[in-house]
Amino acid sequence: MLWPKAVRDRLKTGGDRELVQSYAHRSACPSTVWADLIAGATDDLFFAGFTSYFLWTQVPALPETLRRKAESGCRVRFLLGDPEGPVTRQREEIEDVALTVSTRIKMTLEQLAKTGEVQGLEARFSAPADAVNHVSLSVFRFDDDALVTPHLARLVGHDSPLMHLRRHGDAGMFSRFAEHAEELWSGGVPIPELSSAASR
Repeated sequence: MLWPKAVRDRLKTGGDRELVQSYAHRSACPSTVWADLIAGATDDLFFAGFTSYFLWTQVPALPETLRRKAESGCRVRFLLGDPEGPVTRQREEIEDVALTVSTRIKMTLEQLAKTGEVQGLEARFSAPADAVNHVSLSVFRFDDDALVTPHLARLVGHDSPLMHLRRHGDAGMFSRFAEHAEELWSGGVPIPELSSAASR
């Protein structure tokens, strides 16, 4: 009665309020969105992509930013797929691209090793039993914002869609995806390369 239909159609209600923006392809999301969300986070940065390799080429000075965030008290986590795992090998056959899944994971491992041992920066592989659930869905969390990519069929990550979500309560889409990532993290296993580097 009070609002014209044209206005009502543009108002987000319920769980729809949490959808900030959607992109038909992850690569269509501007690099400034990633950089701004990382820069704005103060408590929790959680990169739960199976490879997350693109972050190092998309976000300027990422190692320094992550180190600074962790040293200021922000928890920084990476949950990666095991580059030697059977799900990784299967995904490589499905994608059939030159830049393989295992290579992309190793690129992230190399960058994390270069970042060095920093209090507050953690990394794990997803457990073998969880790998198939991990490879099909990437969740990147920045405090109360998240970028989520469901991986479609044979497409690589940058060709799959992306949703930008912002928390508006404890039972919305943001929380459901965040809880999924936390469950994978809780069952994750230490990354030998990083564990041995930290002990030296």
